[in-house]
Amino acid sequence: MSRAGKIAPEQLPILFVKNLNPYSYEVSSEALWKLFDPGEDGLIRQIRQGISVDAKGTAYVVFWNVMDAKNALEKLNGYNFQNRYLVVLWHQPEKTLKSKDDLQARKDNLAQLKMKHGID
Repeated sequence: MSRAGKIAPEQLPILFVKNLNPYSYEVSSEALWKLFDPGEDGLIRQIRQGISVDAKGTAYVVFWNVMDAKNALEKLNGYNFQNRYLVVLWHQPEKTLKSKDDLQARKDNLAQLKMKHGID
């Protein structure tokens, strides 16, 4: 997204949501669906919540078009949902791939350091 608030032509209609309460059973797909599409207008295509240890408290919300995603991002970023302030960002697939590679490199480095210093 450019600085002027305009949407880049290649922008995907996918939002990344974090700071959801990972220990609350109230944060269901249905609750997120109502939050992002309160009028049940059919704006959302899919919602995926993180279930792994690293991804708990996060979700991806896929919209049918970019303008609806932009409106949701502007309205819900910083919104207090179940006593937590949501962080809503554009999904950046290239950043996700890079962070996975970086994570693996850090894990390998940690394993080498543990072996070097005799730590289990």
